[in-house]
Amino acid sequence: MSVICFDGVSKQFAVRAGRGTASANYAVRGLSLQVAQGELVAVVGKTGCGKSTMFNLLIGLTAASSGSVAVLGHDPFRDFAGLAGKVGVVFQGDRLLPWRSALANVEYGLELLKAPRENRAQVARHWLHKLGLESHMDKYPHALSGGMRQRVSIARAFATDPEILLCDEPFSALDEINAALLRNELRRLVKESNKTGMLVTHSIREAMDVGDRILVLRAPGHLVADFRVADMLATVGGAALKRQILEAMGQDAGPQEAGAAVGAAA
Repeated sequence: MSVICFDGVSKQFAVRAGRGTASANYAVRGLSLQVAQGELVAVVGKTGCGKSTMFNLLIGLTAASSGSVAVLGHDPFRDFAGLAGKVGVVFQGDRLLPWRSALANVEYGLELLKAPRENRAQVARHWLHKLGLESHMDKYPHALSGGMRQRVSIARAFATDPEILLCDEPFSALDEINAALLRNELRRLVKESNKTGMLVTHSIREAMDVGDRILVLRAPGHLVADFRVADMLATVGGAALKRQILEAMGQDAGPQEAGAAVGAAA
């Protein structure tokens, strides 16, 4: 069963030209994709390919100009309230409240959902423990490292027990060692809790580490390739999969240049 569905979605923005004239610019055009329950899907593409617009459509920050977006059967823009508590979001920045401890930050989503007070701290402690922060629960964001703050952000997203977890470049500000640790943790937690996940990333390595599938977008915001990671690794191997992803993204390079681009993209 598909829990995320884009059906012929386009998104236009008005562009003001000279002498008061205006034209329409497509950020997403004719985008169709589906994500099944329990899948963890990574979305990659060059800067400007429409990934961010797709993500904003998905979390209900903007409406499609045409076509339809459905998340658990709801239009996320027109029925935003219908998805309350069902979708967790992890952003590039941790977006923690600086006047709250790690524990209180994780409790915040539960407060918004009016969860019973006696259960909030218990749930928050559980998720901070799962993410290795049991000794840092009472610390405030300024006393935590970047990796720790992002772990708190992930714990906050899981604490509301959402059906879907959506992540927008959540590890891009971290060093590679911390990023690798956290993306492995994210995949493990999504699979352990039987959730559906979507990760938007610039990193091919990250997409391969996290995703069951890798979707490749090209401008203006349309799907050009859909790779099933386990099948591809078993049949062609990791290096060939990276090359195919780069080709789908529109990276025109010979073997040496492609290798360098893979390293940069990772």
